[in-house]
Amino acid sequence: MTSQNYLSELFSLDGRVAVVTGGSSGIGRAITGALAHAGASVVVVARRETELRRTADELTADGCRAAWVSADLGTSEGVRTAAEEAAAVFGEPDILVNCAGINLRPPMDELDEDVWDTTMALNLKAPHLLGRRYGPGMAERGYGRIIHITSQQAHRAFVQSGAYGVSKGALESLARSEAEAWSPRGVTSNTLVPGFVMTPLNQRLSSDPGKVAALAARTMVGRNGLAEDFAGAAVFLASAASSYVTGQSIFVDGGFSVH
Repeated sequence: MTSQNYLSELFSLDGRVAVVTGGSSGIGRAITGALAHAGASVVVVARRETELRRTADELTADGCRAAWVSADLGTSEGVRTAAEEAAAVFGEPDILVNCAGINLRPPMDELDEDVWDTTMALNLKAPHLLGRRYGPGMAERGYGRIIHITSQQAHRAFVQSGAYGVSKGALESLARSEAEAWSPRGVTSNTLVPGFVMTPLNQRLSSDPGKVAALAARTMVGRNGLAEDFAGAAVFLASAASSYVTGQSIFVDGGFSVH
């Protein structure tokens, strides 16, 4: 067997279908590109049509199979509609990546019910509803990969974690519950835990050069994360190579969490 064939058996996503929420910007965009270039047919789900169209067009120009669905994942009806529209493009998905999120973090004594509900709806309820829609079908077919993008705030409180940290901690618990339910039938569920990554979601911090430098100094590799740092980990978790990895939180953070 050649090395190319060996690697293809481990990591190729040829013939697989992936749905990536929040897949038109930041970490989600990098993961979308990685899965598509590894062979998956990818449906990107997000709100802004301009970014969605640009993402799909760029991937198609590279010879990948990509499409998009514009949706509001902050409502249950929006999630259900998006799930059906996404499955109608290339067929039922084998891979679900939940990257869409909202980062509202007022001080705890100013955290009102609206911020709490908005955060939980997008960061936690939407992944649950999508998993409930796609997970049983993956299990019936004997193959599925669910990947959630969480946060350092799922494990430690800092920079006003608030409802955001709670939602990400609960999302990791959701991954473990999905793993318990479906892994015996070939469906794994895991989370990727970023460090500080320069994306639009972190604009509040990335606009402060002093904080950016301090966060970089805290990592073991000496720099903050880039969206493309998640490509390899995402392909691994989406592929056959990760069949014995489930219910895990995998830190892609340059050593931020252990320094």
